[in-house]
Amino acid sequence: MITALHVPGDFVDLHGFVLAGLEHEVLAVGPTEVEFVDHSELIDITENFPHLTRLMWMATLIDAAIHRQWLVAAASLRSSAHLAHLLCEIYIRLNAVGAASNFQFSLPLLQRELADILGYSSIHVNRAVRDLRDRGFVRWTGSDITILNWDGLARLARFDSTYLDLERHSR
Repeated sequence: MITALHVPGDFVDLHGFVLAGLEHEVLAVGPTEVEFVDHSELIDITENFPHLTRLMWMATLIDAAIHRQWLVAAASLRSSAHLAHLLCEIYIRLNAVGAASNFQFSLPLLQRELADILGYSSIHVNRAVRDLRDRGFVRWTGSDITILNWDGLARLARFDSTYLDLERHSR
């Protein structure tokens, strides 16, 4: 089961620093550059750099907010709206790190992987993709997605990006 999607720049599994072990695996779905940070370095940061410590804490809280949103979307949205919510989130996150622009991005996942993320069958996801295309919200060719109608897609998804905490605030 796929329980999270990360984008370039994410600190993946930071919560593993304070837990005894992880109950899951981390897999890449495309070419990936990975940097490992030794726990001794994280200990040094938490003991000597309070601002960096707060930023790491914030990263884990944003991960938790994303998980909560996924649960809410799964419980309250129909398949097309649920998929629309995921597309809105991924676009906003990729755009924030410069990996998407002009409402275009790449999502190198198969429909069966999307089905796993959303909790549907591949047939359900296929129908949801078709519905979003038919409504004129997206153009989806292979792994390339263009959002043709952001406002309509976001409205269908009841998407509000506040939970991603992408606005700069003094902390």
